[in-house]
Amino acid sequence: MIGLNEDASAPPAPGPKPTQVRQLVRAVFSEAGALCEALKLEHRPQQAQMASAVAAAMFKDEPMLFEAGTGVGKSLAYLLPGLIHATDQGRQMIVSTNTISLQEQIETKDLPICRRVFKSDPALTRYADFRSAVLVGKSNYLCTTRLGHALADRASLFADADYEELQRIAAWAETTDSGLRHDLKPPPRPEVWDAVNADSSACSRKHCDGEKCFYQRARARMRTAQVIIVNHALLFALINAGGAQAHGASQDTRGVLFPDDFVVLDEAHTVPEVATNNFGLALSSYGVDRALKYLFNPRTKRGLFRKHGGPEAQQLVVDALDAAKQFFDFIATRLLDQRAIVRIREQGVAEHMLDGPLGALHRRLAKLADKLEDGRERDELLEQGQRIKGLQAGVTEWLTLGDKGHVYWTERSGRKQTIVTLRSAPIDVAPELRKHLFGCNTSVVCTSATLAMGGSIEPLAARIGADDAPATAVKSPFDFERHMRVFVATDIPLPTPKEARLSLETLIDYIGFCTAQVPGGSLVLFTSYTDMRAVAQALEPVFQKAGRPFLMQGADLSRTELARQMRSLGNAVLFGTDSFWTGVDVPGKALSQVIVTRLPFDPPTHPITEARCEHIRDGGGNPFNELTLPDALIKFRQGVGRLIRNKTDRGVVTILDSRVLAKTYGREFLASLPKADYERMTKENRETVFRPFP
Repeated sequence: MIGLNEDASAPPAPGPKPTQVRQLVRAVFSEAGALCEALKLEHRPQQAQMASAVAAAMFKDEPMLFEAGTGVGKSLAYLLPGLIHATDQGRQMIVSTNTISLQEQIETKDLPICRRVFKSDPALTRYADFRSAVLVGKSNYLCTTRLGHALADRASLFADADYEELQRIAAWAETTDSGLRHDLKPPPRPEVWDAVNADSSACSRKHCDGEKCFYQRARARMRTAQVIIVNHALLFALINAGGAQAHGASQDTRGVLFPDDFVVLDEAHTVPEVATNNFGLALSSYGVDRALKYLFNPRTKRGLFRKHGGPEAQQLVVDALDAAKQFFDFIATRLLDQRAIVRIREQGVAEHMLDGPLGALHRRLAKLADKLEDGRERDELLEQGQRIKGLQAGVTEWLTLGDKGHVYWTERSGRKQTIVTLRSAPIDVAPELRKHLFGCNTSVVCTSATLAMGGSIEPLAARIGADDAPATAVKSPFDFERHMRVFVATDIPLPTPKEARLSLETLIDYIGFCTAQVPGGSLVLFTSYTDMRAVAQALEPVFQKAGRPFLMQGADLSRTELARQMRSLGNAVLFGTDSFWTGVDVPGKALSQVIVTRLPFDPPTHPITEARCEHIRDGGGNPFNELTLPDALIKFRQGVGRLIRNKTDRGVVTILDSRVLAKTYGREFLASLPKADYERMTKENRETVFRPFP
C-alpha cells in the first residue's frame, strides 16, 4: 500500500489570470534578467527557449516533450515557470525523476537557486515563499505509532535478536529528522522494519499523532507544497493505484496524482522502462515468505497470530509456508534449472497449491477482524487479509496468464540466485500512459538530454502514449568540438560466438592501454556482467600495480557511493553495466574518459523484448528498426553524455565496438555523437593516434 494525500484535496484554483507569467519568464531568462544579473549565471538561449515553451504548455494544460542537451539547465527551465504557475493558480507541481542524485539536486541546489531568483527582483518576490516536499513510498518512513505498539507487543512479535534491532530503531527515532529508512546505518533488518514502517492502515491520521509520526508530518508538508518531488517508480505505482481519482477527483477533473496538479517528468527517456516495471506483476518467494512470517514465524513462535490467532490460525500459516516452499521449489527445479529467466507461454505450468492455504488464511483473518471493535488492531488484521488475498490473486493471474496484453515470465535473483519471482509486464505501455498520464487534462512536460531516437522524438512519443504532444529539441551549449575527442578501435573482432574469445582478449588489451594513457578517471561501460568480470579479473592486478584505484559495480558499494568515490579519488577506473550508462554525474578530471566496450543492444531473449518484437512483427513492422536500435541509440547517447558535465570539462570517448564502422546501422551511432569527427585506431597505430587531453 502506498498513500499520499488520502484525505486532503488541493486548494481550489482561483481561476486563470490574463497571465503575465510568460512575460515574467521571458524577463527572468533574458540576458538582463535575474538569472544573469542577480545570480551572475551565464545566459543560455536554449534555456530561455525551453522556459518559454514550458510556461506555455503549463498555462494551456497541454503535454510537451522537450529534449535539452547537457548544460542547457533544464531543471531551472521548468522549475521557475512551474513555481510561478503553481503559485498564481493555487495548484501543485509534481516533479518526477528517475535517480536519487537528481532528486537531491533539485531539493538542495535548484530550489534554493529559484528562491534566490525570486527574492532578487521586486516583481517576483511573491513567489519566494514557495514550499516544497520530497516524497518517497510509505514503506520508507518510520511510523512512531507502529513503533510504540511494536515495543509494547515485543513478546508476541519479536525474538530476542529482533528486539535488539527494534531498540536500535527506537533509539534512532529519537534523533532522526526524516524517519527515512535510508538514513539509518546500517540499514534495518527487513522483517523488523515491516512491523514499524508507515506502509500500513495503522499509520493514518486516525491513529497517529501528526506531530510525531514521520510519514504524517511528510504528508502535512506535502499538502501545502507548491512543488512535490517524487521518483518515477513511486509516480507510476500511485497512478496504478488510482492516481488523482483515488484522491477525490472525478474522471473529468484535471490532475494526475491529485486534483488539479500538473507534472514534469525529468529523465523522461526512462519512462517506458519504469512504467513497464510498475504496471505489471512482481511476486517473489522472498516476499511471500515475509508476508506469511509477519503473521506467524514457526521458528521464533512470534508474529501477529501469537496475540490474535491462536494455534489454529498459526497452523494455517505453517500450511501456507509449506505450500509456498513446494510451489516455488517446483518452479525453480522444473523451469529455472537451466536458465535464470524463462518466459511462460502456456497456462498451468504448475499446480496452484497456494490457492487453498492462502484462501483459508484470508478467511481466518477476516473472521478474527470481525471479533474486534473498530480500531488499529482490527484495521491491521483486515489489511493483512487484503495482502494475503493479493498474493493469492497474483499467483492465479500468473498461472492463468490472466492479462492478454501482458507477457509472463519467471526469474531467479538474489546473491545466491535462490529467490524465485513471478513476473508480468504490459507488452505495450502506451495505452496505460495515454489514459492515466497524458489523458488527465493537465500539463505533462517530459524532458531529458536524450529523447530523440535516430534524430526524431516521435518514436519515444509513440511508446509513451504522447503521440500528439508537440516536441522540441535544443542542443547543448558546450563546445564538444574542442573539448571532446572520439576514438574508434577498428581491429576488434565482432562479438560473435565464433570470435568471442579473441574479441574479449582484444577488449582487455585495449582497456588496459586506454586507461593507462588517460591521467584522470575512466568510466568503462559494459553490456554484460560476464565480460565485465572477465576484464576485471585480468586488469585489476594491473591497476593495483600502477597505483590506480579500481571500482566495480556489483561489489559492496551502491551506485551512489561508487560515483562519490570516483569524484573524490580523481583518477579511478570504474567498471559499470546497465545502470551506469545513465544518471552518473562526475564532473572534472575525475572522469576524463568514457570507454564504450559494446554497443548497448538489449538482449533479444528477455521476455519483454521478445514479446514486443513479436508484437511489432505481427503488425508488419521491423523489430530491430522500431525497438532494438532506437533503445540502443538512447542508451549510447546517455553513456557518452557522462563525459562532459560542465563547460570546462574535457575528455575522450573511446569506442571498442567495430560494428559502428562495419554495420550499416553503425552510422546512426556515430551520428548521435555530440561532435562530428572521430579518429580510427588499431593496435599498430594507437600509440600515435590516441591523444587524450593533458
